[in-house]
Amino acid sequence: MENTATSTVNRRYASYVAVGDSFTEGMCDDLLPDGHYRGWADRVAARLAAEQPQSPFRYANLAVRGKLIGQIHDEQVPGAAAMQSELVTLAGGLNDVLRPGCDIAWVEEQLGRSAAALLAAGATVVLFTSTDPTRRMAGSARLLPAVLRMKAFVEGLGADPRVAVVDLFSAPCFDDRRLWAEDRLHLSPEGHRRVAEAVLEALGRPAAFDWRAPLPPAPPRGRAEKLRSDLRWLGNHLGPWIVRRLTGRSSGDGRAPKRADLAPYEG
Repeated sequence: MENTATSTVNRRYASYVAVGDSFTEGMCDDLLPDGHYRGWADRVAARLAAEQPQSPFRYANLAVRGKLIGQIHDEQVPGAAAMQSELVTLAGGLNDVLRPGCDIAWVEEQLGRSAAALLAAGATVVLFTSTDPTRRMAGSARLLPAVLRMKAFVEGLGADPRVAVVDLFSAPCFDDRRLWAEDRLHLSPEGHRRVAEAVLEALGRPAAFDWRAPLPPAPPRGRAEKLRSDLRWLGNHLGPWIVRRLTGRSSGDGRAPKRADLAPYEG
């Protein structure tokens, strides 16, 4: 569901803050000259800045990979609210859902409190539904009840006219492995490009392309190629992820946001 209330559609924004985890940090998109990933949020900032070339457009990205929703609520939301940005994107909770024993009611509470704090600061808030992991990842069926519950919760928040909801769950294009990086958790550059367009559409911008459209058919992969891909994934990505969970570490430990200040955006 994309909320298209008049308070969000076609409004011009002079400032934008992105909060969240690796999804919003931009993991696995193209690398920028400073070594950070670009990501869909940077792409959105570039489009919004281009709408008003004669006025300064300010942008901050506080997202850090690996963050849980409680950390986003405690570490990022207060700073984002204090910046009093006109637009904030808020994505979080999937890292919690991926962990066994996730308290989904607590996740919803933290997400709802985060959205409320940002709305109270005067922002238009953009929220997201997760893609459907069961359509592309074997063994992910256990996640579906929590994903569906989060989807309904986010759509409920979208009843507020100050909230826009980007529905990624209902877009089958994200079933295509080419929209995902080798780790199968983070978007590829094409995936980031499509999410950016989805956000802009939710904000009422004219479509630059159909972000829901399927990619051209991919060449078939043989069994040997699939096996090599699975082995690389197990060794390079799943194994290290499990080790971090067992040792209580996160990929974002000690990492600072890539754009900690609400500063003029220069593409």
